[in-house]
Parts: sequence; structure tokens; C-alpha cells
Amino acid sequence: MIRLVLLALAGLLALAIVAPVSSVQGQAQDQPASLVGLGAQVFAENCSACHGVNGGGKQSPGPVNGVGDQAGFGPSLHGVGAQAADFYLRTGYMPLQNPYDQPRRSRVLFSPRQVRALIAYVASLGPGPPIPRPQPAQGSVSAGMQLFTDHCAGCHQVTAEGGYVPDSVAPPLAPDSPTQIAEAVRIGPNLMPRFSRSLLSDRELNSVIAYVQYTDSPDDRGGWSLGRLGPVPEGLVAWFVAGVVLVGITLTVGRRLA
Repeated sequence: MIRLVLLALAGLLALAIVAPVSSVQGQAQDQPASLVGLGAQVFAENCSACHGVNGGGKQSPGPVNGVGDQAGFGPSLHGVGAQAADFYLRTGYMPLQNPYDQPRRSRVLFSPRQVRALIAYVASLGPGPPIPRPQPAQGSVSAGMQLFTDHCAGCHQVTAEGGYVPDSVAPPLAPDSPTQIAEAVRIGPNLMPRFSRSLLSDRELNSVIAYVQYTDSPDDRGGWSLGRLGPVPEGLVAWFVAGVVLVGITLTVGRRLA
């Protein structure tokens, strides 16, 4: 009898210990689940017209219109991970008013919690890359300049001011955070090529980001930067100065001859 009582007390004690632990674990799991649930709701209302009900994508315009009453179509989001969702949402590239438009940086249409929820939902659609955590402080600006010149300057200019390419625009990189630059390099949005780690290692990427950050506020030891737009403004200033000098010489010579 005493043995049974002791066993019962031991069982109650075990339940008293396990219950709070289970409750804490349940609470820890409830929050991500609720965030994914919110993301699914926001996705269905704002993204499914282009990317499908379950993010499976749509190969052609469908009967259900999306944002701006557009019959949209878009790629599958299965396996893109949090990386792509974070980039396109936090830059305002998505949602598009017209699926044929080039994504451009614009105002973010969702609240911070909705953005987190959408990222969590897209990440739950399948295994994919997480949000990168670059460390530009560990990079080399000089090495980054060389890498940027070789791989990026053809479209974005060597000063990262942006440029024009056929049927598209390479945006300036000053507004982008280090995370967004790293995401764009790995994703390859729009016409930009995607750089895998075999083409550009994380260490080299840190150097590229360090250089891009430097171009935002470089040390202009040569004097007037002229907007850092290259030879065009420099040539215009040279012609303007030369014109003033020539007019001055002409007036001076003319007065003396008179």
C-alpha cells in the first residue's frame, strides 16, 4: 500500500515537472506557426494571383486578377527560401502593379510584422537559403573594387551609381543594405546574373559590399567630385572653363588692338 502511494506521488511530481516544460515548448512553437499562418493569409490576399494559391507559380495570366486588377503570373516560390522573400519584400520590388514591369525599389506596402510573416510563409514552402549575414567589415575595399569592376561595373558603373542596359535599368546601390546586396548577388534579380559561392565566395562578397559602402561616401582627395558621374560632367566643366578663358583672351586682345 505504501509502495503504491509512493508511486502515485512520484507520478504526480513527474507530471508537475513535465507540464510546464511542455507548455513552454508549445508556446515556442505556437509563435512561428501563427506567424506562418498570418503570412499565408497575407499571401493569399496579395500574392497568390501571380504566384499561385500555394506559391506554386502560374505559367500564364489566369482568371483571378491581382494587385491593380492585373491578371498576373509569376514563378514558383517553392525552395526560394527566406533569402528571396526578404529581398523582394524589403526593397519594395514586390508586389508589382503589372507583371510585365521591371521590379524597382519602391515603398514597402506591408507592415514590418506582415513582412516577417510573408518571409516565414515563403520559407515554409520548401527548403531554401536563409537570409544572409554578410560582414563587410571583414572585407577589403581595394579587393572589392577589383571584383566590382570585373563583375558589376558594366551595368552599375564603377561608382555603383547605376546605369542602363537593354530593356532594363541597373539601379544605384547606395540605398541597399549589406544584406540586400548579398541577397541580390546570390539571387540575381531581373536581368542580373546570379553569383554562386563557386563564382564569388562569401569572403569576396564581403569585399564587394565594403567597396559599395565606400562608394556611397568616398574620400574625394582629388577635389570636386562632380557627382561622380564619370567623364561627361568633367568634359562639360572643362569646355565651360575653356570657353570663359577663350572669351577673356579674345576681349583682352581685341581691346589692345583697338
